[in-house]
Amino acid sequence: MKINACVNIMMGAACLAAASGAYAQTYPDKPITLIAPFAPGASADGVARVVARELSQALGKPVVVENRAGAGGTTGLIALAHAAPDGYTLAIGATGAISVNQHLPDAAPLDPKKQLAPIARLADIPLVLVASQKSGLKTLGDVGPASVKDKGISYGTSGQFTSHHLAGVLYGSMINATMVAVPYRGSAPALTDVMAGQIPLAIVDLTSAIGAIKGGKVTPLAVTSAKRAAAAPEVPTIAESGHAGYEAGGWLGLFAPAGTPPAVVETLSARVKSILASPKVVGEFGTLAVEPAYLNTADFSTYIDRETAKWGAVVKQVGAIQR
Repeated sequence: MKINACVNIMMGAACLAAASGAYAQTYPDKPITLIAPFAPGASADGVARVVARELSQALGKPVVVENRAGAGGTTGLIALAHAAPDGYTLAIGATGAISVNQHLPDAAPLDPKKQLAPIARLADIPLVLVASQKSGLKTLGDVGPASVKDKGISYGTSGQFTSHHLAGVLYGSMINATMVAVPYRGSAPALTDVMAGQIPLAIVDLTSAIGAIKGGKVTPLAVTSAKRAAAAPEVPTIAESGHAGYEAGGWLGLFAPAGTPPAVVETLSARVKSILASPKVVGEFGTLAVEPAYLNTADFSTYIDRETAKWGAVVKQVGAIQR
């Protein structure tokens, strides 16, 4: 009886594998929808459009971008989670929606681990700590003493619990300084107030800040990524400025609904790897001030687990600060 059961299980698994492989051989045979869970014009939207165009060419079928903005990028991913797991609906997922949202007290109803299938990491979005020229802050080393002198120092962010906000909390904990987050409706208005001298600092995405940096309108103190950003190689990292191990920032990945055939996921991941290695795509990402950062399906899944644990701990720090 037990032997028959084992045989049946093995035959079932073999049939599923064969069906998945056969499905992958005919995939895709119709257009694919790629959900971009941010507004048109954002860096994530730009990445989505480049990836969609290149996937269309690689797969031989149209890949159509559909913007579904809202709830910090979770609205579009919730739609993805409820789509058919057939490889014909995909989405771009970002740090906040994937690794931060679930830790929040008012979390949107999304469980990435159970509801989504990671395909590949696409890109890193470097964040940069910039100072107003009226602040007198010239280097990263000036921030700690200014915080002590003023019993705290304010920095603009693109909203509460965004990667911008949490990057500041993480940095403040490392230098034992009081970093007071000031939430804005995106990086652009935070940057505007820094340029006007209304606040001394802001942590914003490099895409938004690069023009002000090149134009000398703000002082870039450091990028939050593990390595210097290609778009601003003259700006040091926080880690190399005396805070080893510091790494924070945004990233984008490609996802499918949970239950999508593994062979389809692997097909898409392989196509993405080739796309991100293209000099043309590297150049286009560069104009968006984002950087290709491919990870295959297994490595991306491990990376997400690590990021989710990391940002969960930082969210707890925010709760302790607010109490």
